[in-house]
Amino acid sequence: MDEEYLKLFVQETSFYNDIVLASLLPERWWAPLPHFFRGWLRNYIGGTLLYFISGFLWCLYIYHLRRNVYVPKDAIPSNKAMLLQIYVAMKAMPWYTLLPTLSEHMIENGRTKCFSRISDVGWLPYLLYLSAYLVFVEFGIYWMHRELHDIKPLYKYLHATHHIYNKQNTLSPFAGLAFHPLDGILQAVPHVVALVLLPMHFTTHIALLFMEAVWTANIHDCIHGKIWPVMGAGYHTIHHTTYRHNYGHYTIWMDWMFNTLRDPEEDEAKKP
Repeated sequence: MDEEYLKLFVQETSFYNDIVLASLLPERWWAPLPHFFRGWLRNYIGGTLLYFISGFLWCLYIYHLRRNVYVPKDAIPSNKAMLLQIYVAMKAMPWYTLLPTLSEHMIENGRTKCFSRISDVGWLPYLLYLSAYLVFVEFGIYWMHRELHDIKPLYKYLHATHHIYNKQNTLSPFAGLAFHPLDGILQAVPHVVALVLLPMHFTTHIALLFMEAVWTANIHDCIHGKIWPVMGAGYHTIHHTTYRHNYGHYTIWMDWMFNTLRDPEEDEAKKP
């Protein structure tokens, strides 16, 4: 890519910086920072806000406004449990948000196959590239997650931090980002690796990275949405209780292909 085209990416990230940082912080706090650190600060603030807003709204809805409709009263996690999850997530958030900052830096310096505008390729290629990206990410996250279980030192020193939440009354939307920092980064790495291998729209990539915060909140609420082939909370709750099933991300397809799928409706039917 020529330098003029790469400037489009810098202009876009600068635009996002101005929206977030100028709206929330005095200019003297962030204007002197190098471009990379402005991007990290914007991602950190944006990721933190998204985590708290999505988590609080979802907890308010399922635990208070719809109490006993979706989750029985005795299955609602305690405030202490949720505060611990928030504490773990907030310790990791500065490190999590380095990943999208690094991917932006790679894109701005022409080290990926990203394109700036959908019109540069057309809608049909855009949709095909997006589909290939999502399949790659689904495959990569499945195997990264599975290896975090199968490789014992990785489980013991990284992934076990997340699996202390192993019952319905310990799982909440706030558990979605309660990982060891390196664990959370490793599971998101396929998003960045995909950029080196596949053409991808820059804005869509950034949006999908931040959608992870919303998605992980959703799959830790213990409510089974029953929308095939979505890897909803019913499947993910089984993962937290058996440790050996349902490693997938957005869909059940990888677990189906690699024989690790366990269906919550079939489990329910087997109960006496």
